[in-house]
Amino acid sequence: GGAGGGQKKKSREELKGARDTDLHHLRAGARATPTAERSSSGERVSGASGCYGHVRGKETFSFLLLRRFQETRGISILSQKNGRCWVTSLHFRFLITCPVFVTMRRLGVACLVLLLLLLGACVPRSCARDTASGSGFDCCEGDVLLLLDSSGSVSFYEFSYMLHFLSNLLRPFQVGHGHVRVALVQVDTEPRVEFDFDAHSSQNTLQDALLRTPQLRGDTKTETALLLAQKLLWQPAGQEAPPRVLLWLTDGVEPGNVDGPIAVLRKEGVSVLAVSTGHSNYQVFSRAVTPPIDQHLYFVDPDYMHIIIKDLREAITELICTECLHVRDLTSHSALLHWRPVLTAGLGQYELQYGQTEWSIDAYRKLTLSPDHTWTELTDLQPDTHYSVRLTAHTPHGTHSTTLSAGFTTLPEVSCPAAVTVSESGPDRLRVSWSPVESGQVERYRVEFGPIPRGDVRSVTLSGSQSSVMLTQLQPNTDYLITISAIHSSGQEGAISVKACTQEVLAAVRDLRLMPMGLDSVKVDWTTQEQGAGLQGFWVKWETGEHSPSLSSSSRYLPARSLSTVLTHLNPSTRVCVLPVYRTARGEGQCCTTYTYTAAS
Repeated sequence: GGAGGGQKKKSREELKGARDTDLHHLRAGARATPTAERSSSGERVSGASGCYGHVRGKETFSFLLLRRFQETRGISILSQKNGRCWVTSLHFRFLITCPVFVTMRRLGVACLVLLLLLLGACVPRSCARDTASGSGFDCCEGDVLLLLDSSGSVSFYEFSYMLHFLSNLLRPFQVGHGHVRVALVQVDTEPRVEFDFDAHSSQNTLQDALLRTPQLRGDTKTETALLLAQKLLWQPAGQEAPPRVLLWLTDGVEPGNVDGPIAVLRKEGVSVLAVSTGHSNYQVFSRAVTPPIDQHLYFVDPDYMHIIIKDLREAITELICTECLHVRDLTSHSALLHWRPVLTAGLGQYELQYGQTEWSIDAYRKLTLSPDHTWTELTDLQPDTHYSVRLTAHTPHGTHSTTLSAGFTTLPEVSCPAAVTVSESGPDRLRVSWSPVESGQVERYRVEFGPIPRGDVRSVTLSGSQSSVMLTQLQPNTDYLITISAIHSSGQEGAISVKACTQEVLAAVRDLRLMPMGLDSVKVDWTTQEQGAGLQGFWVKWETGEHSPSLSSSSRYLPARSLSTVLTHLNPSTRVCVLPVYRTARGEGQCCTTYTYTAAS
């Protein structure tokens, strides 16, 4: 079915080998049809229907449910013998043995459903990712219209594979105006535009829309869908049109009379490519696609669509991408260069020359790169300087060379704040000041601060004319990391960081009282306004009055938990002081004078 061009059908075992090595792909007419064979162990290997066909009796309902589940969750049954079935998902294969199904019959259908849900949960989902650096697709610009067969002849299982295939195929391209625009038309009884060329400007939104595309399950009205495609791809006369590609993805069942609408598209300059996953009429598809047929027409089994992704992507790239040298990630001292591969088969070399525009070509710096390079980084560049770059691809023996060129200007030098000072330090505030950057270069300053080693980071944004800020609502006795960033009009930032510490809460001594305990003894007690976190203890000092017979001074250190003490052998008119001691300083103390009397001799 559908074998053309003299190529032979490939069995599932051959395709498995191709999948494992990713070295082979299916060209036009090389349709992968599941065929019944004998494995080395004598087990009959067949398509999913073969496995289902061997089920009889009480197991029939269980396998009917499994069959239904394989369509909705992307699970396929590959083979069966004596109650054993090989089951495969999108990316792996495993075996369910007879005892499992015996157990299921005993436990009931609910357990089987639970097993199937677990199997379905293992089906991996594609994730949208941005184009990787150096992918070589920066020079692609054009419109790609996806004509997707969403009719009832396509199983849920097959439709899911088609969506994942399109997702992986388009992932490397930059999406949006000026790059690659993508539209999707679904073939159905009443074909519809799922999204047009202006719907998506990023890979993330495109990938999400592709993988969420619902299947319509109607009739295959391809001719009507092509009329919708004509409207989307139409360009006014005299207006320069970007490269346009129509990619037709179908199971090949009853495509209808498509020759006329496709001929109109091709006459308007639209390139037509096709992928068929079923038994198709080779003549119909070979007339539809744009030559060369061997690069633009593919017949492939849904299970092995990934084998053709690389070749099909290269075919699309040839139609919508140009050879160019692209500059990205510019800084004041570096630039990243990307280009599409020009050299093939690992032969030849690239010669890269770059230098300031006013230099002569002899003063340019030169680099020699291997043929597998698609990017390189230029470093040690001068800020705010224009550079010219020339990339020459030399083929072996000097038979041919291709030259690409580009120019760019490095960003201005980034200036950072300097001479940072911290003043007006208190328990809950700090003032930070810095020497301003040259006028006109900075749009704004951003001050970020947070406690060390951990804690919430806050920020304050200031105008470019300010050079000081008071940071408030800070924690006492805490180290803070403070970063001042100068944000330039170019988008670059220059930053400097300092460490500063808030002061302790130095609570004062309050309610100092002296209570006589005898002729020459006094009890001293006190309170503090609050128990500061850094309180270490108290110094109690006392000295006799100036009219005493003898002058003396004494002191005693008490731990932080002590709020009283008894002093003995005091002289009359003794002055007593209590001072709190903190980690970094002494707090405010309090003093009192006591009058004691000794007994008459």
